[in-house]
Amino acid sequence: MYLGANMGGVESQTLEHVCDKTKSTRHAILIDPADQTPDTAAKRAVAAVAAGSKMILVGGSSDTDMDNVNETVVAIQEALELVTWASSQDSGLEEKNWKVPVVLFPQGAAALSPAADAITFMMLMNSKSPRYLIEEQVAGSLFIKKAGISPLPMGYIICEPGGKAGEVGQADLILSNQTERISAYATTAEYYGFKIIYLEAGSGAQTPVSPELIKAARESCNLTIVVGGGIRDGETAKIASDAGADWIITGNLTESFDDANALQNVLTGFISKMND
Repeated sequence: MYLGANMGGVESQTLEHVCDKTKSTRHAILIDPADQTPDTAAKRAVAAVAAGSKMILVGGSSDTDMDNVNETVVAIQEALELVTWASSQDSGLEEKNWKVPVVLFPQGAAALSPAADAITFMMLMNSKSPRYLIEEQVAGSLFIKKAGISPLPMGYIICEPGGKAGEVGQADLILSNQTERISAYATTAEYYGFKIIYLEAGSGAQTPVSPELIKAARESCNLTIVVGGGIRDGETAKIASDAGADWIITGNLTESFDDANALQNVLTGFISKMND
């Protein structure tokens, strides 16, 4: 388990890790428990961390439940703990490289796990529905507090094309040329006290969040900027990085590989190109 776990209510090490601006742009994978078994998820998580990913997000689908999410988080935690222990016994391996947080990225309050290190406690800022603005957060808050899961205060903003995330979340999509609008959302997120904003194009999007939107958000706030959706290669990730992204999230790319070694090789190249 990551060192920042079970410190709910204070600035946890997980939050410090996520918001550390002394690092170059970092990569995280998103694992959807609805699309894979816990064992497969654990193998993919280990492969990603071996390649250089610095965070594991779990969630994202409306088809998951509490048991499915928890089994996946537990499997990932156990796999990472085992590899961390093994690295501590081998002078040729860096134990600290395996200590990455496992963070919930839930669609709602029905997909949580007490085994997670942290949770993206987010408001879907451009949703038209009270459910995603406040209701799901209220429904899950006491579970999060009792479980001691570290909350990561986040403004979640869905940009075109939006995909299923935009449809389910009833989002008033940010268009690729609406730089002033994204600046207003980024500023609002900062004024609300959020630490992170996530610019989302939608899972499997044909086009990622435009660099113009990322740059406008970067120039409007000092928050940690996470970008995901439609990023399939290191070159596209580098464009987002150069525009101001602090984190790049990939999900569908990870699920494209059943072989862990192949996934590790692809992600190693992806991360290298992202930070060229």
